[in-house]
Amino acid sequence: MATSSRDSASDLWSGERESRRRAALPLASRMRPTTLDEFAGQSHFLGPGKLLRRMLDADSLTSLLFAGPPGTGKTTLAEIVAARTQAYFERANAASIGVKEIRAIVDDARRRLEDGGRRTILFLDEIHRFSKAQQDVLLGDVESGVLTLIGATTENPYYAVNSALVSRSTVFTFEPLSETDIAAVVRRAVTHPSGLGHLPIVLKDEAIAHWARVSDGDARRALGALEVAAQSLAKSATGPLVIDLRVAEESIQAKALVYDGSGDQHYDLASAFIKSMRGSDPDAVTYWLARMLAAGEDPRFIARRIAIFASEDIGNADPQAAILAAATWQNVERIGMPEAQLNLAQAAIYMACAPKSGASSMAIWSAMDDVRDGRTVPVPMHLLDQTKRSMTKHAADGATVDPAALRYRNPHEESDGIGRQEYLGVDRTYYAPTTRGFEASIKERLERAKSIRRRGGNDERGAP
Repeated sequence: MATSSRDSASDLWSGERESRRRAALPLASRMRPTTLDEFAGQSHFLGPGKLLRRMLDADSLTSLLFAGPPGTGKTTLAEIVAARTQAYFERANAASIGVKEIRAIVDDARRRLEDGGRRTILFLDEIHRFSKAQQDVLLGDVESGVLTLIGATTENPYYAVNSALVSRSTVFTFEPLSETDIAAVVRRAVTHPSGLGHLPIVLKDEAIAHWARVSDGDARRALGALEVAAQSLAKSATGPLVIDLRVAEESIQAKALVYDGSGDQHYDLASAFIKSMRGSDPDAVTYWLARMLAAGEDPRFIARRIAIFASEDIGNADPQAAILAAATWQNVERIGMPEAQLNLAQAAIYMACAPKSGASSMAIWSAMDDVRDGRTVPVPMHLLDQTKRSMTKHAADGATVDPAALRYRNPHEESDGIGRQEYLGVDRTYYAPTTRGFEASIKERLERAKSIRRRGGNDERGAP
């Protein structure tokens, strides 16, 4: 079949067009690694003998979920994995693909496997944006091996992705790149032919160190800063392009706080804040509080977490904590930001410095477990409502009920105010006070009350 002149021209210039398209790519895209040896970071699962490296070496790839912050190499590694396994690589963004397109991809993957034995890898960026219906479409084919899924997300996959899909995948958590990794990426870009190797760049160590620190583990940001610096100098320089600290500082914006009020960072910072209060570290508490406030966290959310903490982690070791937490919540509602940060800081630091006890929270959790899972404990007859007690004449077996069993003894009638009767009817201990803070006094009084009840309630001060 004859080839048209238009087709011939297309073939003739296609290489040049591809070259121009590549030249127009940002530096970060041009420097995207193509092999595992070029890939920076994530040695905890890519290093020699580590899980993903073993899977690739054995060619036994399963579906994967890549989770981590932006700029840590999730997309790049997916492409490297696909090339290494010689699989057909299909790429899509979960935010812009529907069920119809998913079914078409699955059908093509099945035909590709059946006709030539070639596997298909579907890389889904932002997989947390997939609806349940879209995720369900993939389940059967992922499980049967028709399709190998690599999903990437900046969220916690155990919360953001369908649990059935998570159970069929191996989850790898990407960590922010270290400053050493970022520095290596920048140096490689300066000399690489696909990067800035054609320019006479003199890059100072102080500039690299600044970008490595300010980019906050995001290689894309560091490479973007390098590109801005080089291009700005190239327009006016007649000799070497010297990138020193001043140029480096001018080529990158102040560190942006990565924060989604409903996403992973929201929960991570809240977790760090709470655990620092629990660990009695007021300096860490203050820093995590500042991180949340600077990123725009709702101060009412923080006040609510402090109020929960006051009962869950301090409890009766310092009853004033709950009072302060309630007052702080009220002040935050009335005052608003930025002044409310003062109230939050005071309360958070107080919680960090207060004695800790989880005895109250453990008590209710244990009791709730017994109520849900154990045998129901009947209300002792002497604790029944007064009307109910007056109506109770006989036990279930027809025997006459002992009137003493129906008599409720008010603890206020005792000289020490301690109740002498049983109030649960079964031997259970839910509240076990500690010896920390005010709870030490509670423990002493509670032990005395239990001792009196164990003796049958007949002691010299409260004998009936």
